[in-house]
Order: sequence, then structure tokens, then C-alpha cells
Amino acid sequence: MPAAAMREDGRVNDNGRLVLAGAPIGRAEDASARLREALSTADVVAAEDTRRLRRLVSELGVTLSGRVVSYYDANEAARAKELLEVLRDGHTVLVITDAGMPGVSDPGYRLTHLAVEAGIQVTALPGPSAVTTALAISGLPSDRFCFEGFPPRKAGERSRRLAGLAVEQRTMVFFEAPHRLESCLTAMAEAFGPERPAAVCRELTKTYEEVRRGGLGELAEWAAGDVRGEITIVVAGHDPADVEPDIGGLVDEVARREVAGVSRKQAIVDVAKSAGIPKRELYDAVHRA
Repeated sequence: MPAAAMREDGRVNDNGRLVLAGAPIGRAEDASARLREALSTADVVAAEDTRRLRRLVSELGVTLSGRVVSYYDANEAARAKELLEVLRDGHTVLVITDAGMPGVSDPGYRLTHLAVEAGIQVTALPGPSAVTTALAISGLPSDRFCFEGFPPRKAGERSRRLAGLAVEQRTMVFFEAPHRLESCLTAMAEAFGPERPAAVCRELTKTYEEVRRGGLGELAEWAAGDVRGEITIVVAGHDPADVEPDIGGLVDEVARREVAGVSRKQAIVDVAKSAGIPKRELYDAVHRA
């Protein structure tokens, strides 16, 4: 009998259970004993790629007793509604992607959101993650970081996104496709500066794992070669001590935010915090302008 779940209004649902399962990012032997058990007992296994799932359970020596359904980007919205009904009927649904945690640049968020709204129990089987693995071995500060996912594919959109991160002080983690790696690193070098420390982590935990560390400009030149595999990029955050702030540019940014409807006071606070300068300094500059 599925465990009862507590709704946000305090009432208990005798519904099913949604399990978000972390899958190995490289080696099958990194799978936990709990993942093996959950795969073998789930009523429904929703997999990003059913062929990869079959390969994984074969390597793990696991026999699936439940129904297997596909759950990927193109059908996620429709499938999530179907799976919600399965959960409401009291069944256990396990979501597993090709690698890493569901919902982290992979399908999983929509169903999780619906399940939470319905008061259905949601739990996770923690497992390997390319985000934290790359961060840990990058050699860059890891006490504060942010995950930015895949940068936009179009050059203009990507440049604008990266420009908005130029003064981000936390270490940043990105995913990227190998055939876009050179152009992405070049855009990062333009937005953050060619000397900004970074690490490109390729094929993490796999046989041909490789980590290249250096400035973004140097890494962009290296990526001009034939780079293959799963790519995670880690970039050091902005250090306010490295460069003098562009006060004129910050004043312009405050003005842009005011036009967008943000109060001047709040815009000054936010922009000064992002740039790492005293808000009084920016306040005086805005009023001089």
C-alpha cells in the first residue's frame, strides 16, 4: 500500500508516490543499491530514453516488474498529465533520465510540479550529477555557485544572456553540446574576459574523462579541435577587485531597469549588489547623471 502523502492544506492523500531517480552519468557501477531496488519494484518507470534504460538495467542485473513508458522533452507535457492519473490511482512512478537527476536540464519538472500541487508524495533517490561533479573537480571556488544550464543556441541571445552574467560573483556551471563548445567559449571570453579562469569537463566518470583548465580565451582556442562527448563548463565568478567598475554602464543599467518598471531605489540596490560596489557610490552617480 503506497505511503500516504500530506497535502499543502494539511490533509492526507492516500495516493501513489513519485520517485525522482538519479542515474549514473558514466559508469553503471555508480548506481546505488536503492536505485536497483526502486527500478525493480516501481509500478511505472518513466524513462527519457527507453533503450538506454534497458541497457542500464541489463548492466545492473535488474529485472523491471512495472510498465515502462517514454518521458522526454517532446512528450513531457502530455505524459506528465497521464502519469499524474497513475499516481492518483495509488501507484509508484519512478522517473529516470539518461544521466543525472531528473529536472536538472532534463525532463521531470512538470510532473513534479503537478504532483506537488495534487498533494502527492514526491521523493528522490540521490545520485551522480554532472553539475556538482564538475564543480568539485574544477579547482574553482565551490562555496557559492549557480547552475545556468545550456546557453541559448543563437549567437545574439547567447551574448545577451552571458552579458547579464558578467558581474555574477558566484562560480557558474553550464552544459554545452560539443559542436557548439568553441563558439560558446569564445562568447564567454568576450563577455567575461579571456583571462577569466574556467574548466571544461568532458566525459565525467567515463573511460576518457578529461578536464581542461585555463583562461576562457585559451580554452576557446583548444576547443577549435575535435572535442567530443558530454560537456560541462565551470567558470569562475566575477571578482570586483579585478577591474574598476564601469560606473557609466551601471548608471545606464539602472535607467534600463527603471524603464522596465523597477523603482529607482530598488534598481540601484540590485545593480550595486551585482557589481560589488557600495550602493551609495552608484546612488551619487545616478543623481549626477
